[in-house]
Amino acid sequence: MNQDQLKQMVGEAARDEVLKLPAGQILGVGTGSTANCFIDALAPHKDHFSGTVSSSNATTERLLKHGFKVLDPNDVNKLPAYVDGADEIDPAGHMIKGGGGALTREKIIASMANQFICICDSSKQVPILGNFALPVEVIPLAKGVVSRELEKMGGQVTLRPAKSIRTDLNQTPSEPFVTDNGGWILDVAGLKITDPINMEAQINQIAGVITVGLFAKEKANILLVSNASGVSRISL
Repeated sequence: MNQDQLKQMVGEAARDEVLKLPAGQILGVGTGSTANCFIDALAPHKDHFSGTVSSSNATTERLLKHGFKVLDPNDVNKLPAYVDGADEIDPAGHMIKGGGGALTREKIIASMANQFICICDSSKQVPILGNFALPVEVIPLAKGVVSRELEKMGGQVTLRPAKSIRTDLNQTPSEPFVTDNGGWILDVAGLKITDPINMEAQINQIAGVITVGLFAKEKANILLVSNASGVSRISL
């Protein structure tokens, strides 16, 4: 079973999970290829929800294409659930997120939700976070300041480059990746994150940091994880 099949399988499991929620509520939806599988699986049941709140421009476009109503987060008080993937997740439900660059909006939407439903394949489960480089979104002016502070913590810092030309932002591949918020992303390798809650708070306090891709305070409550034998549901 390949990676795409595993993502599709867990996306369908997430669809079944959220359809247990009472009808007429507003659902938080994440960003990335696994979240896309979830959106596609949920599309035939879009009328079960009165609307959605999206964590990125790309997700908004996909939701609208399928006919979902997408609401401004400022007009929503609480969400029953937020569904999103992870780049890494530890046994306590702490995650590294931000491989797709949407970490700030993902964390905002996650903070609004009663429960975070993490969807991924078993390769994302790790005993200790840190093998995946930790994304940190920064104000461009603060790149140098933040990089030096992260290096003091033992990290090897690189500025994320643009993956491709984005005509809407006049980017070329040699330029920095620019988030939906106009920020840059520093990817921090070499960290073994044994205390995710403390490290999340420590990095967020560095001047110029918009947010860090450690989801410790806003951790997963439910993990749906796929492997060749099926999908497991784990309460965290």
